[in-house]
Amino acid sequence: MDAIEGDGYAYGYLKLTYVLRQEYQLVINKKKVYRLCKELGVLKPQRQLKPRYPRKLARNRDVTAPNRLWEVDIKYGYIAGEDRFFFVLSYIDVFDRQTVDYHIGLHCEATDAVDTLKRAMWKRKLYGGSEGLPTVRSDNGPQFTSYAFESTCEQLGLEHERIPPRTPNMNAHIESFHRILEDDCLSRFEFESYAQAYQAVLEFMDHYNNRRLHSSLHFMPPAVFNRKHRETGLQPKSNVKV
Repeated sequence: MDAIEGDGYAYGYLKLTYVLRQEYQLVINKKKVYRLCKELGVLKPQRQLKPRYPRKLARNRDVTAPNRLWEVDIKYGYIAGEDRFFFVLSYIDVFDRQTVDYHIGLHCEATDAVDTLKRAMWKRKLYGGSEGLPTVRSDNGPQFTSYAFESTCEQLGLEHERIPPRTPNMNAHIESFHRILEDDCLSRFEFESYAQAYQAVLEFMDHYNNRRLHSSLHFMPPAVFNRKHRETGLQPKSNVKV
Protein backbone atom coordinates (compact mmCIF):
# COMPACT_ATOMS: atom_id res chain seq x y z
CA MET A 1 0.00 0.00 0.00
CA ASP A 2 2.70 2.43 -1.11
CA ALA A 3 0.27 5.20 -1.96
CA ILE A 4 -1.02 5.20 1.59
CA GLU A 5 2.29 4.72 3.33
CA GLY A 6 4.23 7.05 1.07
CA ASP A 7 2.29 10.27 1.55
CA GLY A 8 3.15 10.40 5.25
CA TYR A 9 -0.30 11.52 6.45
CA ALA A 10 -2.64 9.78 8.86
CA TYR A 11 -6.08 9.18 7.37
CA GLY A 12 -9.25 8.43 9.25
CA TYR A 13 -11.22 5.34 8.34
CA LEU A 14 -13.51 7.27 5.97
CA LYS A 15 -10.70 8.73 3.86
CA LEU A 16 -8.91 5.39 4.01
CA THR A 17 -12.03 3.79 2.49
CA TYR A 18 -11.79 6.12 -0.52
CA VAL A 19 -8.06 5.49 -0.90
CA LEU A 20 -8.67 1.75 -0.99
CA ARG A 21 -11.37 2.22 -3.61
CA GLN A 22 -9.50 4.71 -5.81
CA GLU A 23 -5.94 3.39 -5.60
CA TYR A 24 -6.61 -0.35 -5.26
CA GLN A 25 -10.09 -0.72 -6.80
CA LEU A 26 -11.29 -2.60 -3.73
CA VAL A 27 -15.02 -3.00 -3.22
CA ILE A 28 -15.26 -2.10 0.43
CA ASN A 29 -17.45 0.08 2.59
CA LYS A 30 -16.55 2.38 5.45
CA LYS A 31 -18.04 0.10 8.11
CA LYS A 32 -15.74 -2.74 7.16
CA VAL A 33 -12.71 -0.40 7.04
CA TYR A 34 -13.63 0.87 10.50
CA ARG A 35 -13.96 -2.71 11.81
CA LEU A 36 -10.60 -3.73 10.34
CA CYS A 37 -8.84 -0.65 11.69
CA LYS A 38 -10.32 -1.34 15.11
CA GLU A 39 -9.16 -4.97 15.04
CA LEU A 40 -5.65 -3.82 14.05
CA GLY A 41 -5.61 -1.21 16.81
CA VAL A 42 -4.80 1.68 14.47
CA LEU A 43 -7.78 3.93 15.23
CA LYS A 44 -6.98 7.28 16.82
CA PRO A 45 -8.57 7.83 20.25
CA GLN A 46 -11.97 9.50 20.01
CA ARG A 47 -12.10 13.15 20.96
CA GLN A 48 -13.60 13.56 24.40
CA LEU A 49 -16.55 15.92 24.41
CA LYS A 50 -16.22 18.50 27.15
CA PRO A 51 -19.32 19.27 29.20
CA ARG A 52 -21.03 22.58 28.56
CA TYR A 53 -21.60 24.83 31.54
CA PRO A 54 -24.92 26.66 31.72
CA ARG A 55 -24.59 30.44 31.51
CA LYS A 56 -25.36 32.28 34.73
CA LEU A 57 -26.65 35.77 33.99
CA ALA A 58 -25.38 38.69 36.04
CA ARG A 59 -27.82 39.86 38.69
CA ASN A 60 -28.13 43.01 40.77
CA ARG A 61 -25.98 43.04 43.90
CA ASP A 62 -25.11 45.21 46.89
CA VAL A 63 -21.34 44.91 47.29
CA THR A 64 -20.44 45.62 50.92
CA ALA A 65 -16.88 44.29 51.22
CA PRO A 66 -13.80 43.37 49.18
CA ASN A 67 -13.72 40.03 47.35
CA ARG A 68 -17.47 39.92 46.82
CA LEU A 69 -17.53 40.80 43.13
CA TRP A 70 -14.67 40.96 40.63
CA GLU A 71 -15.19 42.21 37.10
CA VAL A 72 -12.89 41.07 34.30
CA ASP A 73 -12.45 42.29 30.74
CA ILE A 74 -9.85 42.74 28.01
CA LYS A 75 -8.44 45.95 26.54
CA TYR A 76 -6.13 46.12 23.55
CA GLY A 77 -3.43 48.64 22.63
CA TYR A 78 -1.45 49.29 19.47
CA ILE A 79 2.32 49.13 18.96
CA ALA A 80 3.03 51.51 16.09
CA GLY A 81 6.71 50.55 15.75
CA GLU A 82 5.84 46.88 15.24
CA ASP A 83 2.40 47.36 13.63
CA ARG A 84 0.65 44.93 15.94
CA PHE A 85 -1.68 44.88 18.91
CA PHE A 86 -1.17 43.79 22.49
CA PHE A 87 -3.71 42.91 25.16
CA VAL A 88 -4.37 43.79 28.78
CA LEU A 89 -6.70 41.56 30.78
CA SER A 90 -7.62 42.87 34.24
CA TYR A 91 -9.56 41.71 37.29
CA ILE A 92 -10.91 44.63 39.32
CA ASP A 93 -12.52 44.43 42.75
CA VAL A 94 -15.77 46.38 42.50
CA PHE A 95 -15.73 47.37 46.20
CA ASP A 96 -12.28 48.96 46.48
CA ARG A 97 -11.62 49.52 42.73
CA GLN A 98 -8.25 47.78 43.01
CA THR A 99 -6.84 45.91 40.05
CA VAL A 100 -6.27 42.62 41.83
CA ASP A 101 -4.16 41.18 39.01
CA TYR A 102 -3.70 41.56 35.28
CA HIS A 103 -2.15 40.02 32.18
CA ILE A 104 -0.18 41.93 29.53
CA GLY A 105 0.70 40.04 26.36
CA LEU A 106 0.74 39.75 22.60
CA HIS A 107 -2.06 37.22 22.90
CA CYS A 108 -4.88 36.75 25.38
CA GLU A 109 -6.38 33.30 25.55
CA ALA A 110 -8.43 31.33 28.03
CA THR A 111 -5.26 30.02 29.69
CA ASP A 112 -4.13 33.60 30.31
CA ALA A 113 -7.48 34.45 31.93
CA VAL A 114 -7.19 31.33 34.10
CA ASP A 115 -3.60 31.96 35.18
CA THR A 116 -4.37 35.58 36.04
CA LEU A 117 -7.41 34.55 38.07
CA LYS A 118 -5.33 32.08 40.06
CA ARG A 119 -2.71 34.76 40.80
CA ALA A 120 -5.45 37.15 41.90
CA MET A 121 -6.80 34.52 44.29
CA TRP A 122 -3.31 34.01 45.70
CA LYS A 123 -2.69 37.75 46.12
CA ARG A 124 -5.92 38.16 48.08
CA LYS A 125 -5.08 35.05 50.17
CA LEU A 126 -8.34 33.36 49.19
CA TYR A 127 -7.00 29.83 48.85
CA GLY A 128 -8.31 27.87 51.81
CA GLY A 129 -9.53 31.04 53.52
CA SER A 130 -12.56 31.24 55.77
CA GLU A 131 -13.99 34.33 54.06
CA GLY A 132 -16.45 34.14 51.18
CA LEU A 133 -15.13 33.84 47.66
CA PRO A 134 -15.80 36.44 44.95
CA THR A 135 -18.25 36.16 42.13
CA VAL A 136 -16.47 36.76 38.82
CA ARG A 137 -18.42 38.80 36.27
CA SER A 138 -17.42 38.89 32.60
CA ASP A 139 -18.82 39.50 29.15
CA ASN A 140 -19.29 36.69 26.65
CA GLY A 141 -15.83 36.74 25.09
CA PRO A 142 -14.37 33.37 24.06
CA GLN A 143 -11.83 33.48 26.89
CA PHE A 144 -14.66 33.51 29.44
CA THR A 145 -17.08 31.11 27.75
CA SER A 146 -14.32 28.51 27.33
CA TYR A 147 -14.31 25.16 29.08
CA ALA A 148 -10.93 26.02 30.66
CA PHE A 149 -12.26 29.16 32.34
CA GLU A 150 -15.60 27.71 33.42
CA SER A 151 -14.05 24.54 34.83
CA THR A 152 -11.40 26.54 36.69
CA CYS A 153 -14.06 28.69 38.36
CA GLU A 154 -15.87 25.52 39.40
CA GLN A 155 -12.69 23.96 40.78
CA LEU A 156 -11.89 27.13 42.75
CA GLY A 157 -15.43 27.34 44.12
CA LEU A 158 -16.13 30.64 42.33
CA GLU A 159 -19.43 31.67 40.83
CA HIS A 160 -18.99 32.95 37.28
CA GLU A 161 -21.72 35.15 35.86
CA ARG A 162 -21.87 36.74 32.42
CA ILE A 163 -23.59 39.91 31.36
CA PRO A 164 -26.17 39.75 28.54
CA PRO A 165 -24.88 40.78 25.08
CA ARG A 166 -24.66 44.53 24.42
CA THR A 167 -24.96 45.52 28.09
CA PRO A 168 -21.52 46.92 28.99
CA ASN A 169 -23.17 49.01 31.72
CA MET A 170 -23.44 45.81 33.75
CA ASN A 171 -19.64 45.66 33.75
CA ALA A 172 -19.39 49.37 34.46
CA HIS A 173 -16.43 49.36 36.86
CA ILE A 174 -14.04 47.48 34.57
CA GLU A 175 -15.28 49.56 31.61
CA SER A 176 -14.52 52.74 33.58
CA PHE A 177 -11.10 51.39 34.51
CA HIS A 178 -10.30 50.68 30.88
CA ARG A 179 -11.29 54.24 29.90
CA ILE A 180 -8.78 55.49 32.46
CA LEU A 181 -6.18 53.08 31.07
CA GLU A 182 -6.84 54.41 27.57
CA ASP A 183 -6.76 58.10 28.56
CA ASP A 184 -3.87 58.00 31.03
CA CYS A 185 -1.64 55.46 29.30
CA LEU A 186 -2.44 53.90 25.94
CA SER A 187 -3.39 57.08 24.07
CA ARG A 188 -0.51 59.10 25.54
CA PHE A 189 2.22 57.14 23.79
CA GLU A 190 3.09 55.95 20.33
CA PHE A 191 4.76 52.71 21.32
CA GLU A 192 7.82 51.69 19.33
CA SER A 193 8.09 48.19 20.80
CA TYR A 194 6.22 45.67 22.88
CA ALA A 195 8.78 46.12 25.64
CA GLN A 196 7.99 49.84 25.79
CA ALA A 197 4.25 49.20 25.86
CA TYR A 198 4.64 46.55 28.56
CA GLN A 199 6.64 48.90 30.78
CA ALA A 200 4.17 51.75 30.31
CA VAL A 201 1.20 49.57 31.34
CA LEU A 202 3.18 48.18 34.27
CA GLU A 203 3.87 51.71 35.55
CA PHE A 204 0.24 52.72 35.01
CA MET A 205 -1.02 49.75 37.05
CA ASP A 206 1.26 50.64 39.94
CA HIS A 207 0.16 54.29 39.80
CA TYR A 208 -3.53 53.38 39.57
CA ASN A 209 -3.50 51.01 42.54
CA ASN A 210 -1.14 52.88 44.84
CA ARG A 211 -1.26 56.60 44.03
CA ARG A 212 -4.26 57.58 41.88
CA LEU A 213 -6.99 59.18 44.04
CA HIS A 214 -10.62 58.09 43.72
CA SER A 215 -13.36 60.45 44.88
CA SER A 216 -15.68 57.54 45.75
CA LEU A 217 -12.93 56.12 48.01
CA HIS A 218 -12.60 59.28 50.11
CA PHE A 219 -9.88 60.50 47.74
CA MET A 220 -7.63 57.53 48.48
CA PRO A 221 -5.89 55.16 46.08
CA PRO A 222 -7.50 51.70 45.89
CA ALA A 223 -4.72 49.92 47.80
CA VAL A 224 -4.81 52.48 50.61
CA PHE A 225 -8.60 52.32 50.85
CA ASN A 226 -8.48 48.52 50.95
CA ARG A 227 -6.07 48.69 53.90
CA LYS A 228 -8.21 51.30 55.71
CA HIS A 229 -11.29 49.16 55.23
CA ARG A 230 -9.58 46.13 56.75
CA GLU A 231 -8.29 48.20 59.69
CA THR A 232 -11.36 50.35 60.46
CA GLY A 233 -14.27 49.06 58.38
CA LEU A 234 -14.27 52.23 56.24
CA GLN A 235 -16.90 52.12 53.49
CA PRO A 236 -17.00 53.91 50.10
CA LYS A 237 -18.84 57.24 50.02
CA SER A 238 -21.90 55.61 48.50
CA ASN A 239 -23.20 52.06 48.51
CA VAL A 240 -21.86 49.95 45.65
CA LYS A 241 -24.81 48.60 43.68
CA VAL A 242 -24.19 46.65 40.51
